Amino acid sequence: MAQTNRDQVHPRAKDDRKTVDELLAAAANDYNLTELARLRIRYRGFPGAQDIQRDLERALQNWNLTEEELFERTREIHSRGRVERKDAGDREDWF
Repeated sequence: MAQTNRDQVHPRAKDDRKTVDELLAAAANDYNLTELARLRIRYRGFPGAQDIQRDLERALQNWNLTEEELFERTREIHSRGRVERKDAGDREDWF
């Protein structure tokens, strides 16, 4: 029996796509850095969502960062306290 190479669809992909598109057009501020790090962790090793994973890599490149530099910066951001949300009504899964 032939095996298919279908990508799995991540349950958060639709909402995450919007965030990724925003990151690609945005500057590397504290909020955006933490969003990128959060999504890098979420999609690490996920067998699908190749478009999202590719665009997360592109955002890193746009900001001239390696993944380790991103995580180093976000650890420092989180050590200062809670990361501010974009809008008061935002409900993210990491708060």
